[in-house]
Amino acid sequence: MDGKTDGQEEKRGGKLRLGVLVSGRGSNLRAILDAIGAGRLDAEVAVVVSDKPDAPALRYAEGPGAACAVRREDYPGANEFEDAIAAALDERGAELVVLAGFMRILGPGFVRRFAGRIVNIHPSLLPSFPGLHAQRQALLHGVKISGCTVHRVDETLDGGPILAQAAVPVLEDDTEETLSARILKEEHKLLPETIQNVFVRRTGRPSCRNAE
Repeated sequence: MDGKTDGQEEKRGGKLRLGVLVSGRGSNLRAILDAIGAGRLDAEVAVVVSDKPDAPALRYAEGPGAACAVRREDYPGANEFEDAIAAALDERGAELVVLAGFMRILGPGFVRRFAGRIVNIHPSLLPSFPGLHAQRQALLHGVKISGCTVHRVDETLDGGPILAQAAVPVLEDDTEETLSARILKEEHKLLPETIQNVFVRRTGRPSCRNAE
């Protein structure tokens, strides 16, 4: 954990502080906030970071300084860009980094900095169909079951340890759009459930340290 000792983390207490990275409309972020509001997730969204200043998801950020736009074109290289994202997360005390529709691949330096503390939601049953257009890949391969996966992020593409999955049947008349819509509904359930079950409940306190 960059800049923090285990002792400091133990002293923090309180709810698990989430740093949510987004690029678009933020429906999974909205699902997290809804779960918090309904008492199903013992966490708080400390900061929402987007690589797009006009991302609709930023409107869901609550409180001064809780929304942060970090544009790639404002930095000379990927490392500097990711350092700026990390600084925003650290400044707001984010303990768990949640990729909720963040459409960039994070480099090894960033992943190592937050090792074990980054999760992603992907619209397929990994390890099948990693990368972009997972729903299109499922249809092209003629699978009968697709779904979504929450996994830890490591230095591989959608290859980190799987934490939870939800299955979605593929219908004969499905298009990429209809299948995507049904998978998205499951994403909205699975992501907050997994954060609660893996990073809150298993530890006996809201911390992601030693979550497995």
